[in-house]
Amino acid sequence: MEYTTLGSTGMEVSKICLGCMSFGSQDDWMLDAEEGRELVERAIELGVNFFDTANAYSAGESEEILGDVLAEYDRDEQVVATKVRFAGATEHRNATGLSRKTIEQELEHSLDRLGMDTVDLYQIHRWDYDTPIETTLRALDDAVRRGDVRHIGASSMWAHQFQRALDISKREGLARFETMQNLYHLTYREEEREMYPICDRENVGVMPWSPLGAGYLTRPHDEFTETARGEHELDYGTPYHEGPASEEINGRVEELADEKGVSMAQIALAWHFQNDNVDAPIVGTSSVEHLEAAVEALGIDLSDSDVEYLEEPYHPVPVFGHE
Repeated sequence: MEYTTLGSTGMEVSKICLGCMSFGSQDDWMLDAEEGRELVERAIELGVNFFDTANAYSAGESEEILGDVLAEYDRDEQVVATKVRFAGATEHRNATGLSRKTIEQELEHSLDRLGMDTVDLYQIHRWDYDTPIETTLRALDDAVRRGDVRHIGASSMWAHQFQRALDISKREGLARFETMQNLYHLTYREEEREMYPICDRENVGVMPWSPLGAGYLTRPHDEFTETARGEHELDYGTPYHEGPASEEINGRVEELADEKGVSMAQIALAWHFQNDNVDAPIVGTSSVEHLEAAVEALGIDLSDSDVEYLEEPYHPVPVFGHE
């Protein structure tokens, strides 16, 4: 395993963050408690110390499964991130959004499900257009001062929104967003235009979600819809495979994988591991074998010409993931 410092947090995290959205029973492709345990335990054996979940993942089941497993390990050694914005275990008028009431209630529920007194990284899962960002930041700052949260982060949003939040925190002396979790992979690179220059300037840690394009970069273009997860992404409206250059990029990933004797997924992840914009991609997987392959991808060396070959066909695509 390789490790890196996560932005300005000072925390040393594995260069693979295990995404736990697949834990629970909400969809057929998700892992139950026993399967989730197996995956987390193997991740720890492989040196992974960074885990990402959310109150909304399978109505809180993901947090419960992750918390139950980590309770058997030294808590000091693990870095745990969760999120707030969408409904957790129950849905009611104040279960969603980023009001003080929602944040404080959902944080309490998340800590209870995780079995922890403090969460290392608490992230807003998206922007809340109905709550002033000042209100949200003050509630999060109070959570940090109480010791319920160590650091705060943000997820997919417009760059001008993120910069505004950072500026307000600086002006008011509030805890600032220290991480950005956004969509980024070989067939979706719109974040390079505005968001990543901000993250670089402000020393914000970057942990992309869906680094494999929800599986699009793990198999040839024509096979994308042949899995339950692929069908789920199409239902969700994910346009990973619809960009003007997506099919060509997919083909180049396949070609380079064949040339190096590795999988397409490993090539796509190796691109992240060598990408100066990225601290730790969030790798969500439903099998130990795929997790082990992801760790092996840390050892793949892509030359400058390999990277240029993978990136060259890219064309702008509509912004996705901010809502």
